[in-house]
Amino acid sequence: MGDSVCVPSPASPLSATTATSRHSALVRVTHWITTLCFFALLVSGVEIVISHPRFYWGETGNVLTPPLFSLPIPASRSLVPTGYGYVLPDQNGWSRYLHFQSAWIVVLTGLLYIIWGLFTRHFRKNMVPRKTDLSWPTFAGAVAHHLRFVRPSEAEAWSYNALQRLTYLLVIFVLFPLVIWTGLAMSPAFVSAVPATVTLLGGQQSARTIHFFVSLFLVLFLVVHVVMVFVAGFRSRMRAMITGRAGSNREST
Repeated sequence: MGDSVCVPSPASPLSATTATSRHSALVRVTHWITTLCFFALLVSGVEIVISHPRFYWGETGNVLTPPLFSLPIPASRSLVPTGYGYVLPDQNGWSRYLHFQSAWIVVLTGLLYIIWGLFTRHFRKNMVPRKTDLSWPTFAGAVAHHLRFVRPSEAEAWSYNALQRLTYLLVIFVLFPLVIWTGLAMSPAFVSAVPATVTLLGGQQSARTIHFFVSLFLVLFLVVHVVMVFVAGFRSRMRAMITGRAGSNREST
């Protein structure tokens, strides 16, 4: 997430003394809260999957039901058939508690960010691709630069290219809402109040399977995001997301 306040020309010096804020305080705070919660969700989610590494489609699924697919890992429960002669330590208690708490913090943080982004026109100004960005030469060039891990210019530190804009919109408005929706669809209390939450997905086991794959896409996004931060200049990008100031790409990583 980011908030571009000023976009200087390529020839403009980007010194710390003259540069205005690259990211607003709210963007920086919500970014780091989401980051910490995502890691908590990832660790706890892995432990939850280990308790039953089998996935089904429909409303019900158990050890007596043929799975849609299984992960080739040992389980933490002896009744789950995995082909291994041992089980892992059962961490299902604390992991579910941490997963639940972290998920609600992400939901509240995300709602704050969305409301602020709509109110300040942050998404229209910084996320929605410009017409020039959607031209094939421009978009193909952005993709090629990412595939070749080309370090962006200093001017590009102040604005997202077409690929970044589309990716952030996909993550913010599609993947995160979908992972929250599928998570709620696995909650008996929430489903009893809003049955359509799980009905539209085809059942609680379908929701769990979709939740797993959406989570994988989010992890893939995180890995690519971190790699590109190192490519673009780790120190300058971290400074921008901590202090709000965009540094020079000439700084060493």
